[in-house]
Amino acid sequence: MADSFATRARLDVNGRSYVYSSLAKLGTRFDIARLPYSMKILLENLLRHEDGGITVGRDHIEAVAGWNPQAEPATEIAFMPARVVLQDFTGVPCVVDLAAMRDAVVKLGGKASQINPLIPSELVIDHSVQVDVFGRADALDINGRIEFERNAERYGFLRWGQEALRNFKVVPPNTGIVHQVNLEHLARVVMEREVDGETWAFPDTVFGTDSHTTMINGIGVLGWGVGGIEAEAAMLGQPSSMLIPQVVGFRLGGRLPEGATATDLVLTVTQMLRKHGVVGKFVEFFGDGLQHLPLADRATIANMAPEYGATCGIFPIDAESLAYLRLSGRSAEQIALVEAYAKAQGLWHDAATPAAAYSATLELDLATVRPSLAGPKRPQDRVLLGDVQANFAANRWSRIARRAPVARSRISMPRAAGSTRRRSWRRSRARRSASAMSMPNSPMARW
Repeated sequence: MADSFATRARLDVNGRSYVYSSLAKLGTRFDIARLPYSMKILLENLLRHEDGGITVGRDHIEAVAGWNPQAEPATEIAFMPARVVLQDFTGVPCVVDLAAMRDAVVKLGGKASQINPLIPSELVIDHSVQVDVFGRADALDINGRIEFERNAERYGFLRWGQEALRNFKVVPPNTGIVHQVNLEHLARVVMEREVDGETWAFPDTVFGTDSHTTMINGIGVLGWGVGGIEAEAAMLGQPSSMLIPQVVGFRLGGRLPEGATATDLVLTVTQMLRKHGVVGKFVEFFGDGLQHLPLADRATIANMAPEYGATCGIFPIDAESLAYLRLSGRSAEQIALVEAYAKAQGLWHDAATPAAAYSATLELDLATVRPSLAGPKRPQDRVLLGDVQANFAANRWSRIARRAPVARSRISMPRAAGSTRRRSWRRSRARRSASAMSMPNSPMARW
């Protein structure tokens, strides 16, 4: 591991010493403080994976450290996530590939134990339990048992994978959907890993095999959805190439009024971002309004990143992030590490945090959010609750108007013409049937 900029440092937390790539040290050469939260995470990723230019070199680090917010994406970098989250639809084929690789290695004279994911890879079996039994207290347990019986071979294979492969775990069915499990249990926010006898601390980043992996952005974890091939490549230590993105800042102020929900907020945010245009960009939320926005609402907004078209919609680490980690049962040691690391790296957000430099900035006063619905077709077509009746009437009559010429043509068709057409169709059908019966080898003739 190269360290061209001499950024290696140590962080002591709860009696443990961690090695990390210090952005503060790099800040003696570059203006790191102006970088958005997400760009700092990308920069740390490059510092930690610098390998003399094989995949990451000095020029890549300098390109991100000297990032120009207004520049069009042109420089390619290699991003290596800290972990991979798989749902079973694309995750099972990945495990099949690992099993096939083990067979191939054994045939070549090697050991099967040589083939393992190189980063933590967790497969969540979700959307699998069917409702065979309902209306009784033990229905959930019975449906879970039926699921295991119905797919015994599949689950037996995954159990083998969990026991045979290092860095691979399976979350069983009847636990929750993948994004919920990722947020509530799997996310570390700050990772730790043993490398050459030293414990490293670094930001939690993730690739997931579902477009709504971005839900994890709500807790300060940078990640997005990828395909199964890209996820499997990351499992085997292959970084993903990407252009240094533009970052759109979204300033939130005030607090939601009484009666407004997270759904109303996310529909408003989605509409604003769709109008601005954020395809291929990062979106980053900041501002005083974060102090009044619970993590559940943040996760809802981050989850909609595919709907407003961004690669991710990320929130920084702050006191609310720590409160959620505590609420969801993370250890005191993990929470202390998250807080200490975020503050040491300039990744912590509070009321005194200055705004970063962004490619563009949007603003929303949370107090102006009003109850609304999506529709009639797309989530960005937001309709205020008070305007729903008029909107429904307008769309209903427009659909009727479009269908009216067809309806009138059917009504005006003379009955005689219709009767003639039906008699003609019956005669042609009878001729086809008679012809088929006359063929010696036809199924109808044999029957």
